[in-house]
Amino acid sequence: MKLAFILDPLDSLKAYKDSSVAMMRAAAARGHEIWAIQRAALTWRDACVAARAQRLKVGADNTAWCAVVEEAVLPLTAYDAVLMRQDPPFDFEYVAATWLLERAEAEGARIWNKPRSIRDHSEKVAIAEFPQFIPTTLIARDPADIHAFIDELGDVILKPLDGMGGSSIFRVLKDDPNRNVIVETLTNFGVRSIMAQRYLPAITQGDKRILLIAGEPVPYCLARIPKPGETRGNLATGGKGVARPLLGRDREIAETLGPILWARGLLIVGLDVIGDCLTEINVTSPTCFAEIAQQTRFDAAAMLVDALERECRA
Repeated sequence: MKLAFILDPLDSLKAYKDSSVAMMRAAAARGHEIWAIQRAALTWRDACVAARAQRLKVGADNTAWCAVVEEAVLPLTAYDAVLMRQDPPFDFEYVAATWLLERAEAEGARIWNKPRSIRDHSEKVAIAEFPQFIPTTLIARDPADIHAFIDELGDVILKPLDGMGGSSIFRVLKDDPNRNVIVETLTNFGVRSIMAQRYLPAITQGDKRILLIAGEPVPYCLARIPKPGETRGNLATGGKGVARPLLGRDREIAETLGPILWARGLLIVGLDVIGDCLTEINVTSPTCFAEIAQQTRFDAAAMLVDALERECRA
């Protein structure tokens, strides 16, 4: 197959832990052709979405993990599959890219995750579809509503709807002397909606990343355990990743959501679960493939390539 990955700049990727690199390596090991596209290179003209792309030779060396062997401007229909794997921020340019990718789909390109589904699934707000699995949650912009929520629950997490990697997440107690300024800052004085959730003490045991591939759960999750003094388990904030078998409530959540999300064209999904509660549904560029493989020998990237081969044959 000829596979294109829409990525962040290649020199910014940390090959030893980057999930997109793991996917490219797994595909290259089976003889598939690997191409890289920068989101800024997408264009539309004369009823065709195209992009300047680089064909890569992908290797195992984490220092020099790829080499560019060819450059070309190609329509997205030239590839057997295109994987949108660029990290947020989910800003206007990200939305514009989904519009272009949707046009490419109309021309016959196979694109995952499906552009419309990426655009329609807020990684924070999407949990509202599954209230049976989530903690007590408020989505609001009026500071009065948020303060009432803090007063009611006494211990909450506040976070922006467009953040990633644990950025701008605050734990706020009822008697926190900084609560006013935190709410003012996050809501920009009431003009930006945010999410508030009941604080879950189970965070000390890890914020679990559960991967879904074509609706099927990877049999291991990665519990991201906060470092001392932190309430965030994100690896980007210093959390420690510990792979665990997918059991009990975690498997129940994964098996319930998997078929629903896959029916919407979400090939790769990362669920975040703290204790027994679903807290986020990540669809832009879910990670933790490499950490799970390193600790368990289960190759989620190979599972993804299996799914791509199956879908492209179909």
